[in-house]
Order: sequence, then C-alpha cells, then structure tokens
Amino acid sequence: MLTRRHIRVKVMQSVYAFIQSKNTDLGKEEKFLSSSMENMYNLYLTLVSLLVEVQKTAEEQLTLSQKKYLATNEEKNPKRKFIDNPILQQLVNDTVLAEKLENRYISWELDEEYVKIIYRAILESDLYKEYMAKEATDFKDDKKLILDLYQKVIAPNEKLYEYIEDKKLTWVDDLPLVNTLLVKMIKKLKKDAPEDYFHPSLFKDQDDKIFASELFKKTILNDERIQQEIEGKTPNWDTDRIAELDAILLKMAICEFLKFPSIPVKVTINEYLEIAKEYSTPKSSIFINGILDKLVKEYEANNTLNKSGRGLM
Repeated sequence: MLTRRHIRVKVMQSVYAFIQSKNTDLGKEEKFLSSSMENMYNLYLTLVSLLVEVQKTAEEQLTLSQKKYLATNEEKNPKRKFIDNPILQQLVNDTVLAEKLENRYISWELDEEYVKIIYRAILESDLYKEYMAKEATDFKDDKKLILDLYQKVIAPNEKLYEYIEDKKLTWVDDLPLVNTLLVKMIKKLKKDAPEDYFHPSLFKDQDDKIFASELFKKTILNDERIQQEIEGKTPNWDTDRIAELDAILLKMAICEFLKFPSIPVKVTINEYLEIAKEYSTPKSSIFINGILDKLVKEYEANNTLNKSGRGLM
C-alpha cells in the first residue's frame, strides 16, 4: 500500500516536526512516524467504509419508500440493482472489514450528513441513472459503475475533501495515494476475488517497514556529518539560507547515498527530485539536483558510496 516515495514523504514530515519541536526524544518522534503511516491505512478504511454506508443508506431509503402510505407502484416494487451490486455487497458482508472498523473506532455515525451528500450526488449522476435503466447487467457493468462513481462522483466531491481535511490534516497528503490504490483495486477486482481482497498490507514487505524507521533515525543521528557534506557545495548560498525543507531532503538523500547500500543512486536522486517538486519551492528540484550531482561525482571519485547488490544498478 505504502510506496517507497510515500514512506520518504512521511519521514520528511517527521524529520521536519522533530527539528521544529527542538525535541531530543528520538523514540517519541519515531512513534509519531509510525502513527502517521498507520493513519494512512485508517484513511483507506474510512473511504472503503463510505461505500458500505452509501449502500446502507440506499437500502434504508428504499425501505422507507415502500412503507409510504400512498406509495407509487415504482416505490412498492423498486429496482434493487444498485443495492444488490456485487461489489457493494462484498464490502457490506465483509466481516473482517467490520471488525477492523470497530477496532480502529472508524465510523460515519456522527458524520452521516456527508454520506447523504455523496448518496445524493450518486442519485443525480448520469452514471447511476444509465445503470439503473438497464434491463440486465453483468459483473463487468457492476464493477464499471462503482469504478466510475468513485472516480467521477465520490473522489472529486468538495464536501468530502473538506471532511477529510478537517478530520485529520495529514490525510490531505495521503488522499491521492489512497484514491489511486482504491481505483486500481476496483479495476483489478474479479468475480471470484477472495474475501480478503480489500485488505492490502500497509507495507509491501518487512523491508519497507524497516526502511522507514532506519531512514528517519539515520538522518537524525548523522545530521552533523551530513551537514558537513552539504557545506561548500553551495557557493552561491549560505547554508542557513537554504529552505528548511530543501535541507531536509538533501540530508535524507545523502543519508541514502552513504547508509543504504542496496538503493541505487539514480533511484535516490529521482525520488527526492519528485518530492521536492511537489512539496518545496519551484526551483528546489534544480537546486537539489545540482548539489546531489556534485556529491555523487565526489563520492565516486573517492570510492565512498559503498553500494552493493541492486544498489550498483
């Protein structure tokens, strides 16, 4: 679920918070990093559970319509196509998902107005109307509806974005990745998918989990040495004039050069340039690229990179 780039972003945010707080408790900040990554999984569960709540709202509305005193024939015999959509049914009947939501205290109960906003937006969409108008649908049609609704109705909804921003500020950074993940999972969903299909692991493997912790600790603990590596490589800049985020990205990249032998130099450079483009100033990536390029040439000349395995690629 978490990509290496997103792990690097999380570490960057934690290093920044550690510096800003002038905290000396490395263990406490490492717990914050772990919590930050775990909260991204909570966002994933929150959005998956939104689909569950939308289905339940649709079922409740259908039941209420049937009980009307002067219910029309259409209301007495409504189409259940959306409610019985197999993708929604898989999520609604997912007991493991329900257990995770309960254990993590994730619920829309106090925020049901947002569920209703999304439900109304779905009802008003042409996607929903065209789907309901079809005489018959197959699994391909059912899946396409949920995929299209998520991409075109749910994910872009401004009220939902406001809710996520208010709920937890760090979720705003996590949202694009979680949305992309959900879209990919719906696209790849097969009719005979296992019951745990919608339960991806937070980390791809144990190596990624270790990488997050080690990158954070090694960047902080080797700060003085890494700072010395930067000095003298910025002739047109005093080190105290470098944007704080740029300095952190540089230190993390240098840390990877020197302390992570299995990570190729090109991978490290490309990752931090992309992060700089998204999170720092417009010229940051050019500035960072220039310094890292100088350092790599120096390390190669001095034979101090110590890369091995796939790190030699």
